[in-house]
Amino acid sequence: MAPSTKILRTCAKGHEYYKSSDCPTCPVCEKEKKPSSGFLSLLSAPARRALEHEGIHTIEVLAGYSEKEILKLHGIGPASLPTLRIALAEEDLTFNDK
Repeated sequence: MAPSTKILRTCAKGHEYYKSSDCPTCPVCEKEKKPSSGFLSLLSAPARRALEHEGIHTIEVLAGYSEKEILKLHGIGPASLPTLRIALAEEDLTFNDK
Protein backbone atom coordinates (compact mmCIF):
# COMPACT_ATOMS: atom_id res chain seq x y z
CA MET A 1 0.00 0.00 0.00
CA ALA A 2 1.39 3.41 -1.00
CA PRO A 3 1.76 6.05 1.68
CA SER A 4 -0.84 8.82 1.58
CA THR A 5 0.25 12.17 0.24
CA LYS A 6 -0.74 15.02 2.50
CA ILE A 7 -1.30 18.44 1.02
CA LEU A 8 -0.72 21.67 2.90
CA ARG A 9 -3.96 23.66 3.01
CA THR A 10 -4.97 27.00 4.44
CA CYS A 11 -8.48 27.70 5.68
CA ALA A 12 -10.34 31.01 5.34
CA LYS A 13 -9.14 32.01 8.82
CA GLY A 14 -5.50 31.44 7.82
CA HIS A 15 -4.90 28.18 9.70
CA GLU A 16 -2.46 25.88 7.92
CA TYR A 17 -3.02 22.13 8.10
CA TYR A 18 -2.21 18.98 6.13
CA LYS A 19 -4.89 16.73 4.63
CA SER A 20 -4.64 13.65 2.45
CA SER A 21 -8.31 13.83 1.43
CA ASP A 22 -10.32 16.52 -0.30
CA CYS A 23 -12.25 17.22 2.92
CA PRO A 24 -12.35 21.02 3.37
CA THR A 25 -12.79 20.91 7.17
CA CYS A 26 -10.02 22.71 9.03
CA PRO A 27 -9.10 20.77 12.20
CA VAL A 28 -8.09 23.96 14.02
CA CYS A 29 -11.45 25.62 13.30
CA GLU A 30 -13.27 22.44 14.40
CA LYS A 31 -11.47 22.49 17.77
CA GLU A 32 -12.39 26.15 18.21
CA LYS A 33 -16.09 25.38 17.51
CA LYS A 34 -16.32 22.51 20.01
CA PRO A 35 -18.54 23.47 22.97
CA SER A 36 -16.93 23.27 26.40
CA SER A 37 -20.08 21.96 28.08
CA GLY A 38 -23.41 20.36 27.32
CA PHE A 39 -24.23 17.16 25.49
CA LEU A 40 -22.73 18.37 22.19
CA SER A 41 -19.31 18.63 23.86
CA LEU A 42 -19.37 14.86 24.46
CA LEU A 43 -19.66 13.93 20.79
CA SER A 44 -17.21 13.54 17.95
CA ALA A 45 -17.03 16.41 15.47
CA PRO A 46 -18.99 14.56 12.73
CA ALA A 47 -21.78 13.62 15.16
CA ARG A 48 -21.91 17.13 16.58
CA ARG A 49 -22.07 18.68 13.09
CA ALA A 50 -24.85 16.26 12.09
CA LEU A 51 -27.01 17.30 15.05
CA GLU A 52 -26.27 21.00 14.59
CA HIS A 53 -27.12 20.77 10.88
CA GLU A 54 -30.46 19.22 11.84
CA GLY A 55 -31.11 22.11 14.27
CA ILE A 56 -30.57 20.02 17.40
CA HIS A 57 -28.79 22.39 19.78
CA THR A 58 -30.47 21.49 23.07
CA ILE A 59 -31.15 18.24 24.91
CA GLU A 60 -34.88 19.05 24.92
CA VAL A 61 -34.92 19.22 21.11
CA LEU A 62 -32.98 15.94 20.93
CA ALA A 63 -35.66 14.29 23.07
CA GLY A 64 -38.19 15.01 20.32
CA TYR A 65 -36.40 12.60 17.97
CA SER A 66 -36.38 8.81 17.91
CA GLU A 67 -33.14 6.83 17.95
CA LYS A 68 -33.95 5.64 14.44
CA GLU A 69 -34.26 9.25 13.19
CA ILE A 70 -30.96 10.22 14.82
CA LEU A 71 -29.16 7.23 13.31
CA LYS A 72 -30.28 8.30 9.83
CA LEU A 73 -28.28 11.52 10.11
CA HIS A 74 -25.01 11.51 8.20
CA GLY A 75 -22.24 11.61 10.81
CA ILE A 76 -24.11 9.75 13.55
CA GLY A 77 -23.24 6.14 14.21
CA PRO A 78 -24.26 3.56 16.77
CA ALA A 79 -21.33 4.55 19.00
CA SER A 80 -22.95 7.97 19.60
CA LEU A 81 -26.20 6.55 20.96
CA PRO A 82 -24.99 5.51 24.43
CA THR A 83 -23.57 9.00 24.99
CA LEU A 84 -26.84 10.58 23.86
CA ARG A 85 -28.93 8.21 26.01
CA ILE A 86 -26.88 9.10 29.11
CA ALA A 87 -27.15 12.83 28.38
CA LEU A 88 -30.93 12.48 28.02
CA ALA A 89 -31.22 10.38 31.20
CA GLU A 90 -29.29 13.00 33.21
CA GLU A 91 -32.11 15.42 32.38
CA ASP A 92 -34.85 12.79 32.99
CA LEU A 93 -35.53 12.61 29.23
CA THR A 94 -35.53 9.81 26.65
CA PHE A 95 -35.64 9.51 22.91
CA ASN A 96 -39.12 9.86 21.41
CA ASP A 97 -39.40 6.23 20.25
CA LYS A 98 -43.10 6.16 19.38
